Amino acid sequence: MRKFLLLAVLAVVLIAGCSKKDKGDSEITPTPAPTEAATDTPSPTATPTEAVENHDGEMKSLLTGLWVPEEVGKLRPYAVMLNNIEYASPQSGTEEASILYEALAEGGITRLMGIYEELNEKRIGSVRSARHYFVSVADEYNAIYVHYGETTYATKKIKELGIDNLSGLTGIGETVFYRDTSIKAPHNAFASKEGILKGTAAKGYRTEYSSDYEGHFKFYEKDTDLVNGEEINKVELGFSSLSIPYLTYDKESKSYLRFQFDKAHIDKNTGKQLAYKNIIVQLVKEWNKDKNGYQTMDIENAEGKGYYITNGQAVDITWKKNESTKKMRYYDKAGEELTINPGKTYIALFPVDREDHINMLK
Repeated sequence: MRKFLLLAVLAVVLIAGCSKKDKGDSEITPTPAPTEAATDTPSPTATPTEAVENHDGEMKSLLTGLWVPEEVGKLRPYAVMLNNIEYASPQSGTEEASILYEALAEGGITRLMGIYEELNEKRIGSVRSARHYFVSVADEYNAIYVHYGETTYATKKIKELGIDNLSGLTGIGETVFYRDTSIKAPHNAFASKEGILKGTAAKGYRTEYSSDYEGHFKFYEKDTDLVNGEEINKVELGFSSLSIPYLTYDKESKSYLRFQFDKAHIDKNTGKQLAYKNIIVQLVKEWNKDKNGYQTMDIENAEGKGYYITNGQAVDITWKKNESTKKMRYYDKAGEELTINPGKTYIALFPVDREDHINMLK
């Protein structure tokens, strides 16, 4: 009897234990740790949500504000005079220019000057003669000035400012330039990268920026839309009845595409249309210098107004130039130095007395 009771008690205990274990398995199921806890102490091997850009061995270009190799960004640019009559179009090497200037020459035509950080391996040109106001602009960039011929006014300005230059009418000419005999002179002189570099070495010119050179522009860190700008999708510049270039805004690339002579302005080397992140219209006092119609403009120690256009917007600006200090600066409405977007820039030195021939359209 006592043995039976003991067995009975043991049975009850075992049954109760099993029942308790079954209940515990269903109620104490482990729950995952909150996701917040996992992010408090990230794993050393965790992949960051945004990759950090590595710019070792690079620097911000003084011409475009974009990252470039240090061995490129430290070099002085070349300011190259470019033919801009219809017969000489399309030009070669215009797309590589970080900055493109345009201004009136004699007879109602315009001439271009490209500021090059890197020279292309094909050809550049055709290259034409110097004008003294372009000499002054080249000096703003601490540039080596490349031209085929010059006016007496330009020769005087080159000497006055002490400009390092490569001229086709000097002994270095055959090293730097060559003629394309399939094109009529004087529109057939072209420069090559090899020739320009050889000419620079032969003249013994310094190849890096001066230690005190501060750069020409102030750039945003990233692409930035203008505040309180006016919507502008087309800029038409009536330099004269012979020259009415225009630029249209391409929303996809957020750049302005250039046209002239009623067609897209392309680079013959690449077949690509010229495109610019920034447009600056610098209004200048301009007049005939002599009976030959050579132009001059007040940009030595002067100031004026203009427009800055980017990302489909335009704002009014002002500018001041002091040739003796080699500084040309642009300013916003508040009087602060203008900040522009990283990228290539087109600058029109446009006669202020023809301002009503500038059409900016939405």
